[in-house]
Formats: sequence, C-alpha cells, structure tokens
Amino acid sequence: MDIAKKVALITGAGSGIGAAMAHRFTTDGAEAVIVTDIDGSSARTVASAIGGEAFDLDVTDEGATAAVVSEIEERHGRIDILCLNAGIATDGSVDALNEDWQRTWDVNVMAHVYATRHVLPGMLDRGNGYIVTTASAAGLLTNIGAAPYSVTKHAAVAFAEWLSVTYGRSGIKVSCLCPMFVDTPMLEAFAEHSDHMRDWVEELAIDVDDVATAVVDGMRSESFLILPHPIVLDYFQRKALDYDRWISGMQDLNDRMSGE
Repeated sequence: MDIAKKVALITGAGSGIGAAMAHRFTTDGAEAVIVTDIDGSSARTVASAIGGEAFDLDVTDEGATAAVVSEIEERHGRIDILCLNAGIATDGSVDALNEDWQRTWDVNVMAHVYATRHVLPGMLDRGNGYIVTTASAAGLLTNIGAAPYSVTKHAAVAFAEWLSVTYGRSGIKVSCLCPMFVDTPMLEAFAEHSDHMRDWVEELAIDVDDVATAVVDGMRSESFLILPHPIVLDYFQRKALDYDRWISGMQDLNDRMSGE
C-alpha cells in the first residue's frame, strides 16, 4: 500500500495515535486525510495543522457515521484507507458497571462494525481498499486490572482477522495495530494501578510518532499484525506454545501489578 494520493479516514484522530497517523499520512502524500473525533475542536485543530478535513463524530452513532462516510465519498469519490482508531480504556473487574461495559463495547468494537459496514461496499466495488484497526497488545494477551478493555480489544482483533479472512481475496487489505504502552492520555489510566505498573509503563512507553511509523511500514508490507513493541510477538508466541504456563506467568504478574 502506497499512501500517496490516497483518501484516508481516521476515527479518534483528535489526539494520540490517530493524530500522529493523520500527520504521517499527510507527509507521505495522501490526497486527503479526514480527521474525526468526538471532540470536534481537537479534530479541527489536527485537520488545520495538516490541511485536512474534520468531522465531529461519535463513532457509536451508526447514523452519524454513515452520514460522514457518504459526505466524504461525495467529495472525494472514494475512501481508500479506513483507520478504525477511536477507543477508550476502561478498567475494573466483572463488577464494572454495566454501562461501562456497554460503552466500552460500543466504542472499541461496534464502532468498527458501523464504519466498516458503510465503507466496505465502495472498497469492494473498486476491488481495493485498506482497513487498519487499532486494537492493543491487550487484544492478543490481556491487560491487568482492565476486564472491559481486554475483552473488547480481543473482539477488535477478532473482527479485523475475520475481515481479512473474508475479504482479503477481494482486494481488501487489513492490518491490526497492537501496541503496548504509548505516550497518550489513555496511558495514565494504566499507570495508576500500582507502583509496579507505573514503572513498567514508563519503561515500555513509546511515542505516538513511532507508532505512526510502524503503521506505515506495516501497510507497505501488508502485514496483518503491526507490533510497534517487538516484545509483544515474543509474549504472543509463548502464549500459543504453552497456554497454561503463560496463564501462570500472568497470574504472577497480576500479583505484582496489584501490589500483592
């Protein structure tokens, strides 16, 4: 995938990874970069900085999503790249509030379904397109202390995988971005669990520009998994080779992260 002269739609791009991707796509010569965010002011700030376009969008509203897609296709004739980047971090156990579980599901999973549902037909008609899902290392492994986040990120990975299996031979390329800790506002939620977690976060956190570079590199090589933290692949392989041993090790990590 060559980003030059492509039309890219990025959700949750008012800050963090999404904003970094918007800047990088522009630098790499995209024809148009459309920035959406529930915080319309942030979206407009990013769009102004890159000469792009901005939409105030709650990704959990399918009607609003469909309207944005329709307007972009009317203006530009197509959407070549769809980056499903909007997400929220929700911690807690099984006793997290039902509304927190539902909101996390709606943002981290159903928003991907909604946007894809309305962008995919055009891609299939043209016989080409690229979908990038921002999931998390938590979607391949798990996230200590964050059941809603871990579960929904697993689902995001599964949806991206299903899309690739189902439409890969129809010209639709799919990549799933699974970083660990990235220097964004979301990082603070993870760092608050314990001193051990804070130290681990600070040790492994990378810059959003590093993630954007990994995304571009992954798209160029058309890799399904994009892992800005190479150690995630090591963990993922260990998990697959000996699930029980991996669970035991994660139980030990849970004890340390919880301060036990």
